[in-house]
Amino acid sequence: MGSTERISNVAKRVAKWHRAGHQMVVVPSAMSGETNRLLGLAKELAPSLMSEAYHRELDMLASTGEQASSALLAIALQAIGIESISYAGWQVAIKTNSAFTKARIESIEDQKVLSDLNQGRVVIITGFQGVDEHGNITTLGRGGSDTSAVAVAAALKAKECLIYTDVDGVYTTDPRVVPQAKRLATVSFEEMLEMASMGSKVLQIRSVEFAGKYQVPLRVLSSFTPWDIDLEEEARSGTLISFEEDEKMEQAVVSGIAFNRDEAKISVLGVPDKPGIAYQILGAVAQANIEVDMIIQNISKDGKTDFSFTVHRNDYAKTLEILKTKVIPDLGASEVVGDTQTCKVSIVGIGMRSHVGIASKMFQTLSQEGINIQMISTSEIKTSVVIDEKYMELAVRALHKTFDLDQVQA
Repeated sequence: MGSTERISNVAKRVAKWHRAGHQMVVVPSAMSGETNRLLGLAKELAPSLMSEAYHRELDMLASTGEQASSALLAIALQAIGIESISYAGWQVAIKTNSAFTKARIESIEDQKVLSDLNQGRVVIITGFQGVDEHGNITTLGRGGSDTSAVAVAAALKAKECLIYTDVDGVYTTDPRVVPQAKRLATVSFEEMLEMASMGSKVLQIRSVEFAGKYQVPLRVLSSFTPWDIDLEEEARSGTLISFEEDEKMEQAVVSGIAFNRDEAKISVLGVPDKPGIAYQILGAVAQANIEVDMIIQNISKDGKTDFSFTVHRNDYAKTLEILKTKVIPDLGASEVVGDTQTCKVSIVGIGMRSHVGIASKMFQTLSQEGINIQMISTSEIKTSVVIDEKYMELAVRALHKTFDLDQVQA
């Protein structure tokens, strides 16, 4: 959606599917760079833009980018003879909570959309936004158009949700870091969920959560393929997010390497080791709508312990302020320290459930490269480590080679 030419090509692609007999609902994002442009204007007027006092108006502002894209796409479709209609999120309505700038979808009304589809129209719904119980426009956070699309697909019980993005599928890792990375023909929902949560930018994690919760078949496709590509070929391309895991259990042990540069580590030192400490530290952070990722509490010594956790770097300063002003004075901890030069690297694979020694192989590889591990987190199908950011690309390349991911067949 970066230009009128691109919008015209999107319209032709949608028309191709529509003329083949499919009922189509399209959820476009804003035109390339538009959201940043709008927020840049706001920052010129209010340098302290991240203050919660501005969040309602920021949502009013940011939501207009998707509204413009939706109207332009409807016009492009009508110009080539396809009956279409565009709706803002509040007109559908896509109902959310009131957490401005990162709202969560609570329900979607489908009557109006189904009526239009049954009358042969292509329906275009603004992504990234909804409306709260008070009638305020809300946005879902950056990348929220994917979440909107999957949520709409779930509400309408769609046959499949196609996500067109700037890559042609899900890769074993970022090809910009490892040129030998391979595209995966299929990836399980659980693997995709872990990869999204661990830093893979192909899909927003909430879109994957929706797909899994409501069993929405999801396919990641490239928006750069020619619009007139054969329909059957297009339907088989990209990466299918699959719910069939049994076959993969005995195949690739590790399916991908995910990483996240946006981690910041915070440690509360000298904490009294008694019940309720974790809640005292993290409760205030959660109330500020800050997501905590990895958590470690050290073994107690002399009745004191250290408590470490990670947050997104954008929330680092705010988290420190909360701890220093609202938590530490009542907690009796000695100090709070932090580090913004960290990153998270993860190995992910359904096959890890049925194979042993995978984590130790990961740790051995990092050790051989002289990379120190600061924190470790595991689940059935992933192992994550926090390391110094300067070693991130080295770690990803080494792990990709160790687990033979350059041999994966697309």
